This record gives sequence, structure tokens and C-alpha cells, in this order.
Amino acid sequence: MRGPPITVKCDCGTVSQVPYGDTWTCERCGKRWNTAQIPSEQYWGIMSEMRRYRLQAMGVAVGIAATFITLGLTVGQRFFVLAPIALGAWFLWYMPQWRRKVRLAARNLPRWKLTPE
Repeated sequence: MRGPPITVKCDCGTVSQVPYGDTWTCERCGKRWNTAQIPSEQYWGIMSEMRRYRLQAMGVAVGIAATFITLGLTVGQRFFVLAPIALGAWFLWYMPQWRRKVRLAARNLPRWKLTPE
């Protein structure tokens, strides 16, 4: 499984998106950059943390859906009228908090200083 590409900025100013573990040769100055210099456990740890954030959001959505389906089937269909309220709370309260948390985590990611080969 491949992770998202890594942004590599050459000393000459050229920027490229390079998959983890691949090398890239700058077209302008000819320097070779190897993303395998990034420690594997750190890179894949970050990927698992981001996956955990996505699964958390999906889990909350599935929990809300399961609750409404269960209540709708056992108590009555009148609970489906409350679904728009739950969806509004989801989109107006939970998702903005979740996005802030993910953006903060992304901003605090480590930055690696690669050296050309």
C-alpha cells in the first residue's frame, strides 16, 4: 500500500510530489532526492494516525445511523423526523471540531530535511 506523496523542494527551488520510498531527480539542477531517508516507522505511524481520525468520524456516523434505524424499527417511524436534526448537529457541530483536530495534527507533523544523493 502506498501512502500520500511527499513534497520535496530542491535547493534550486523546484518542487515535486514524490511517493514515499522513491527517488526524484530535479530537472533543473540534476540533484537526486530519496524519500526513503524518512524513517519508515515515523511515516507509517503518521499514516495510521490519519486513518484513525477518518475511522473515528465514520464510526460516529455509523453509530448515529444505527441508533436512528434501531429506534425507527422498534419504537416507530416518528423518530425518522429527528434525523435532520441529528444530521444538522453532525455537520454544524461535530465535523467542524473534527476538522480542526485533524488540521492541528497535520500542522504539527514532523518535517524532515532530506539531503541530495
